[in-house]
Amino acid sequence: QVQLVESGGGSVQAGGSLRLSCAESGYSYASSSLGWFRQAPGKEREGVAAIDRDSNTIYADSVQGRFTISRDKAVNTLYLQMNNLKPEDSAMYYCASVPWKISATRRLNPVAYNYWGQGTQVTVSS
Repeated sequence: QVQLVESGGGSVQAGGSLRLSCAESGYSYASSSLGWFRQAPGKEREGVAAIDRDSNTIYADSVQGRFTISRDKAVNTLYLQMNNLKPEDSAMYYCASVPWKISATRRLNPVAYNYWGQGTQVTVSS
């Protein structure tokens, strides 16, 4: 059974940094596409960043240049380094995976992913 477990969330002031981690188990990690998503209260879940099995990355415009997604295949872990955080980045952050490659146009679309973690809260104060 596929399992995703996020960690690393917390509360920071604007301009600060956090690093989220997502430990994955249950199938061939190296062949999957992975993504980070977030959902603020009253808003739809949105794609933040995604990485495919060839380590090609894509970012939402709102986080481009501030966030970095990466993966360590040796330890089956996905990361999201978040720098220069803003209050509007506050949300529950989720990692997601799918055991095949998905097109670039769909990598930030939540419906393209079928496995989800439980989420980790990020709160940025001004």
